[in-house]
Amino acid sequence: MKRLFLIILLTTLVFAGAAAQIGAQQLTAAELSFTFTRQSGTSSNQFAIWIENAQGQFIKTIYATRYTANGGWKRRASSLPVWVRKSGLSGLNNAQVEALTGATPRTGSHSYFWDGTDNRGTPVPAGDYVIFLEGTLRRENQVMYRAPIRLGRGPETPEVTVVYTGDSGVERTMIGNVTVRTLR
Repeated sequence: MKRLFLIILLTTLVFAGAAAQIGAQQLTAAELSFTFTRQSGTSSNQFAIWIENAQGQFIKTIYATRYTANGGWKRRASSLPVWVRKSGLSGLNNAQVEALTGATPRTGSHSYFWDGTDNRGTPVPAGDYVIFLEGTLRRENQVMYRAPIRLGRGPETPEVTVVYTGDSGVERTMIGNVTVRTLR
């Protein structure tokens, strides 16, 4: 009887330790939401979302429009230049590119999620990270949204900052109402 009790106790401790380790790996997820208004004409409607750590090291692409990722950056160097450089896009194979891209979405509200993992699917440690949203508004006109987040602290809604470059006018309506929140 004592032996059975010891076996049950050891099994319970092993499963409790494994559950605690899994719980520690399930850090914070983050959501980036915004309104997207498709622009008419060429050289517009491109955007990418990615994560960096606090030291500026690339962690993971969440989403990128297919045109740029599938070689549009070679034909038009002004198409998401920061993301193209940071992501190491030129070194990715077709399957890797396909996994992070999608068609340019329709006008409307959109949300994209980060599950707290790097580009290999490995959970990243708790700490400070930055979510970026870069958009090519038209030709040389760009927008960059930036929101610092802290994994492991719990739900929060960080401040999102924005910088426009170029002489864009009406195209500034392409991306708006950007919010970021951590979920757990």
